[in-house]
Amino acid sequence: MRLSSLLILFVTFATAALLSLVAASLSADLIEDSSRSAVKRELSLQGMDWADVHAEGLQIYLAGVAPSEADRFKAVSAAGGIVDAARVIDNMQVPATVGIAPPRFSVEILRNDAGISLIGLIPEQANRSQMLRDLKSIAGKSDVADLLETANYAAPEGWHAATRYALSALENLPRSKISVRADQVTITAMADSPDHRTTLENDLMRRVPDGLEVTLDISAPRPVITPFTLRFLLDEKGPRFDACSADTDRARAQILTVARATGAPDTTDCVIGLGVPSTRWAEAVTMAIRSLDEIGGGSVTFSDADITLTAPMGTDQGTFDRVVGELEGALPEAFALLAILPPTPQTDDSGALVQEFTATLSPEGLLQLRGRLPNEIARETADSYARARFGTEAVHMAARLDDTLPPTWPFRVMAGLDALTLLHNGVLMVTPDAVSISGKTGSTDTNARIAQLLADKLSQTDHFAINVAYVEALDPLAGLPTVDDCMAVINAVQDDTKIAFEPGKGTLDASAAAIIAKIAEQLDICPDLRLEIQGHTDSQGRESMNQALSQTRAQAVLTALQDRRVLTKGFEAVGYGESQPIADNDTDAGREANRRIEFVRIPTEEEKAAAEAAAEAEAAETESAAAQENTTADTAEENATTETSSEDQADQADTTAPETPPPTDDNAAQKDGEESDTNDTN
Repeated sequence: MRLSSLLILFVTFATAALLSLVAASLSADLIEDSSRSAVKRELSLQGMDWADVHAEGLQIYLAGVAPSEADRFKAVSAAGGIVDAARVIDNMQVPATVGIAPPRFSVEILRNDAGISLIGLIPEQANRSQMLRDLKSIAGKSDVADLLETANYAAPEGWHAATRYALSALENLPRSKISVRADQVTITAMADSPDHRTTLENDLMRRVPDGLEVTLDISAPRPVITPFTLRFLLDEKGPRFDACSADTDRARAQILTVARATGAPDTTDCVIGLGVPSTRWAEAVTMAIRSLDEIGGGSVTFSDADITLTAPMGTDQGTFDRVVGELEGALPEAFALLAILPPTPQTDDSGALVQEFTATLSPEGLLQLRGRLPNEIARETADSYARARFGTEAVHMAARLDDTLPPTWPFRVMAGLDALTLLHNGVLMVTPDAVSISGKTGSTDTNARIAQLLADKLSQTDHFAINVAYVEALDPLAGLPTVDDCMAVINAVQDDTKIAFEPGKGTLDASAAAIIAKIAEQLDICPDLRLEIQGHTDSQGRESMNQALSQTRAQAVLTALQDRRVLTKGFEAVGYGESQPIADNDTDAGREANRRIEFVRIPTEEEKAAAEAAAEAEAAETESAAAQENTTADTAEENATTETSSEDQADQADTTAPETPPPTDDNAAQKDGEESDTNDTN
């Protein structure tokens, strides 16, 4: 009985296991069939009938030959959208592709004052090392940046000829961009003058190899020089220019003639540019150079209309005063002269040099260190510190060593140099008795800051004196132009030459670059100015086209200012088309005047509120005056009515009075006598 029960239990479990196995098998088949059918249907709907679908359990296998790699990926993605992507097994193949075509080889060569850079793709067979050697030879001391990539393909026909031509052209183009392809070379460059541009174009076109297409875009704009600078030196190294600027060819020739007369090399040259502060620039420069030659040495520096003439130490005071006086009287009105004669080192009764140290800071930022320092370490320290604070090229060290100086001497010198950094120009003098600072500044609190600095760094026994003058013209805040000043300058720039565009287009003409640069320079010192850049046209053409053209031109000016890093947050570009003419559109001159760009200041919210309040007050005053006039008119009308009534009554009385007969002669005589008596009484 017990065995029979166990047997029944075993059979029951076996039967259940068998049924579960059958059910699982049927379920797996069902899942395989449904997954395969769903994936096959999706592939068919997407036009991929070339794909074969097989299912094994939960995994879906894709087979077949895909037309391309993209189709293969698309099939896998489609199957992954029906079932879990992890269940899709990719067994598809792609037919072998044909050989890949060689890439398009090209090189961009950029050259400027900083050096030469190359970027692009060249054949591996090209002689890259030789190209770099040639470029380094052209660049001289400047850097050559190699950003080239190579590809293992044969060089296309004409590649070597194109690169040789590009490198030969680069030698005469210090500011250029050259694009090189096997069949074409495009050259964009800047020339020094229109004549130079013509010479370059003729030379480049004459050397073009056969079969090579060359495109030239060489411009000759004059650079904008700001500030307009010139510096001429006459010292033991001979006469020379550190910088030379001129506004015209004639001015350059005039300046170079005078400089060469003093002994300057014939190779000396001047840059012709825009931004000259006066049309009499060359006249002022030649006067200053002649004066420097008459003194016998020194330097003269022009920064726009400010002139600084520094004579050599030891120059006779009488000669210095005479030459400077004559120069001041002869200079054109726009120029201001500052003449400096460095003091001669003082000596005691025995003829020995007085112990002192002087540092002279010129308005141009040049620092001359003279006098005495205790040792070589102190001299090197003072020189290094001065170069760190005033600039490496701005410091001239000419101090002697004197080991008898007080031990606190170096500390006084360093403290004085710190104080000198707070001045626009001035003189530091260190003596055994005191430290003195004198000069000019553009800050009202400089005296207090120098006093605080010296009191902190000097000992209690050290005496110091400060003689610093505040000059409002040097104050960066006081010197900032007002909004009206900014607008006046901007409008004055356009009064001379207005912003021009290419005919019928919204593209700025090449001549507009200099004007935009001047306006951008002014806007840089007027950062809070809000402007509406208005575009206007004449009445030729359809009104809608003129409106669109004026908007495009106004936007072009705004974009040009943004390219020059002007903060244009408060600017708006608005086109008014032909709606606001300022001249007669029936004449050529009138139409030319109407084609213009105007800069109009946008008032602030406070200014708008003030204007509205003023308008309301004016309207109220006008209304009050009108009411008073009405009241006066009503009173006058009432008075007139009253007078009219009185006159009517008088007329009525005259009508009702009896007629008096005319008097006889006796009666008339008696009447005249009575009237006479009455008059005598009154």
